[in-house]
Amino acid sequence: MGRTVRVLVVEDDEDLRIAVSAELSAAGLDVLAAAHLAGADAALRAHLFDCVVFDRMLPDGDAIDYVHRRRGEGWSVPVLFLTARDSVADRIAGFAHGGDDYLVKPFSVAEMAARVRILCRRAAGRPSVLRMADLEVDCARRTVRRAGVLLTVSDKEFAVLEYLAIRPGQAVTRTELIDHCWDASADPMSNVVDVVVKRLRRKLREPELIHTVRGRGYRLAEPAG
Repeated sequence: MGRTVRVLVVEDDEDLRIAVSAELSAAGLDVLAAAHLAGADAALRAHLFDCVVFDRMLPDGDAIDYVHRRRGEGWSVPVLFLTARDSVADRIAGFAHGGDDYLVKPFSVAEMAARVRILCRRAAGRPSVLRMADLEVDCARRTVRRAGVLLTVSDKEFAVLEYLAIRPGQAVTRTELIDHCWDASADPMSNVVDVVVKRLRRKLREPELIHTVRGRGYRLAEPAG
């Protein structure tokens, strides 16, 4: 997909959480994990995910209720429910309340990983051209245009701009940009993000679209004023 594919695993059973996370990591996915809905909600509001694997019943509530509420807010990340409930009515409820797939325990972790990969590919089907004002970021062709003019950007510049464009108007931290656009050897304390953003701003010209969020990072938004 040309970028890090990130999955959130929400499971209160520690052994199962470790097993599922290990299988997904072995499949080349970037995995974060949580043991309850509160932790999942914090992660989902801080990071961009391609898929979430939810245990149905968690210590602080039913994941179906959480997903149903978030769907009502416009949240569209694919969801795979894991559950011991195997009745037809339970499966229908899972799909009716925002689930995209439903796997009954006990299950093969290899099958689970295959289903997650399918859901991640579905998430990658987001619009290939992302727009903000007169800026166009073509994720398929990996090109950038401003007011119809094709700009020359490096791979790293494109990766940063694409990630900002996927989250329009939202503050994105420097740590998030390093996690998604650099490899694991990148020093999170370095100024590599600021250097790339400075080059992007120069190439995108005025009016400015990449805004500094004091104490946080950057956001892509309409020109001020």
